[in-house]
Amino acid sequence: MKLASVAALVALQCLVPSTASAHPAANTNSQTQHCSLNNGIQHVISITFDNTHLTRDRAGIASDLEQMPNLLNFMTGNGTVSDNNHTILISHTAGGILTSLTGLYPDRHGLTVTNSYGYFKPDGSTAFSTAFKYWTDLVDDVTPTGANDPLPNMVTTGGVTTPAPWVPYTRAGCDYGGVSTANVVLENTKTTPAGDMTKVFGTGSTEWNEAKMNPALAQTDFVGIAIHCAQGGGICKSNANAKDDLLPQEPGGYTGFKGLFGAKYVNPAITNNQPVVKDMSGADITDPAGNPGFPGFDGMPAKVSLAYVAQMQEAGVPITFAYISDAHDNHDLRRASGPGESDYVAALHAYDQAFGAFFDRLAADGINKSNTLFVFTSDENDHFAGGTSTDGTWSHTFCNVSGGQTCPPNQIGEVTQNIKALLPNTYTPPIFDMHFDSAPTVYVAKPTAAPPTAAQIREFERKLAAARGIDPYVDPSSPRDVMLFMADTVGEKALHMVNADPRRTPDFTYFANPDYFLTTTNTACPIGDPPSSKVATCVDYHFAWSHGDATDDIGRTWLGLVGPGVKNLGRTSAT
Repeated sequence: MKLASVAALVALQCLVPSTASAHPAANTNSQTQHCSLNNGIQHVISITFDNTHLTRDRAGIASDLEQMPNLLNFMTGNGTVSDNNHTILISHTAGGILTSLTGLYPDRHGLTVTNSYGYFKPDGSTAFSTAFKYWTDLVDDVTPTGANDPLPNMVTTGGVTTPAPWVPYTRAGCDYGGVSTANVVLENTKTTPAGDMTKVFGTGSTEWNEAKMNPALAQTDFVGIAIHCAQGGGICKSNANAKDDLLPQEPGGYTGFKGLFGAKYVNPAITNNQPVVKDMSGADITDPAGNPGFPGFDGMPAKVSLAYVAQMQEAGVPITFAYISDAHDNHDLRRASGPGESDYVAALHAYDQAFGAFFDRLAADGINKSNTLFVFTSDENDHFAGGTSTDGTWSHTFCNVSGGQTCPPNQIGEVTQNIKALLPNTYTPPIFDMHFDSAPTVYVAKPTAAPPTAAQIREFERKLAAARGIDPYVDPSSPRDVMLFMADTVGEKALHMVNADPRRTPDFTYFANPDYFLTTTNTACPIGDPPSSKVATCVDYHFAWSHGDATDDIGRTWLGLVGPGVKNLGRTSAT
């Protein structure tokens, strides 16, 4: 099954009109009684992991899902797990999630490069935007009129906003909950004319003023959690905190719909007026300062996201889409962890416990495989940039490759490389900018007075294609090719990387050896050293899980389906 068909499959399973309305499970809110789904489905629970693996990253060390048997056994024992699912290119969180949500390739939903992307301003220079923005946000949400690029971030054919994924459900009478899910929840607290706080709450509103005066609290209160309410009101009915759910370019129109934006308003609506939701262990879900609400996109482990899903379902929100943070980045120590490392193993054990409690809780609510379509997947896989370890310990140290330092065998970390240092000393490239990545997209400046010729750009491509460097994980003494593949604008179009906004098309994409993370500057090695010690090539242990590239360990991921109409095939590569 192609990844791009997942959303279509879910919609077909659920949304073909039925003659009878779904019956809410025990303890659920009666507001779901008009949610008309198909095929015996009364609930949809879709969960996307960040970089969580079915296959093993090192032989002899159980994979992420193997260390979460409560989830893996639920999927294989009751449904189908395909280990032959494939991501889009380049493989990153925003693009992967939004392809799953929409059923569209990136050239149709707009986010052809993520998690940030470059675009050409009218003067030919390059600006950059995050891909994580609310559904209707513009590329240029900084200038008052969007002068640098007035098209939508989520742009589709015709230069309009891609149809929103919650609309088929809300039109069918179903409330739709978003838990840290890309672009269906508010993503920022900007109070500029095009900012989320301005568009949703209005200039001078209480919420807008909070964001102006205390953006950290506003992040907790209004970002990351949302409910898009059904036609007729759903959980928004008679709720004074509900705001207009505005989709001005939605095909067929979208008027009269409401939404609850942020934990400050969602929490009371799903907990009988309590300000806080409890996680799966019974603890309050708060931000790092202890305020009830959204903990941040890196603060969504399984026990938090699953608790929000369960609480929404119990409150009568039958459609829930959630995101779970990865387990291999230690956000307390602010560094990556390696396969088999104790903190990584402990994190996966906690995830497994959370899933066990989650399935038990849903079963007690009457929410199970007989009436619920469960969808589990990962936005992409990763390449582990690291050496070897026999006991699960890893060297969390910098390694100065430029200085000739020999990295220890159990070194961990991406090889951070200044791409300019890979060019011949006698060659002067055109002015360019780049999306830093293991598969960077390159934007050559095009000043109106003297734009570069096609021949100059092609020469630049050839010089970079010939680049060689030291990869300490392969051979610390002999340079090797840095690049695996390259795609110019023709190749990018074939890879679904050219969307309806011509200003966002990179001149070329450089798919590198995934041990590398490519930048345009030297790196302090270690961080904190004076500028004189900055080097072109340095292993940085803070980041070790590389994605974006066109390699099988990144692009081949997994998809789990359980529920009405889903065959019990266990684990399979045939689908």
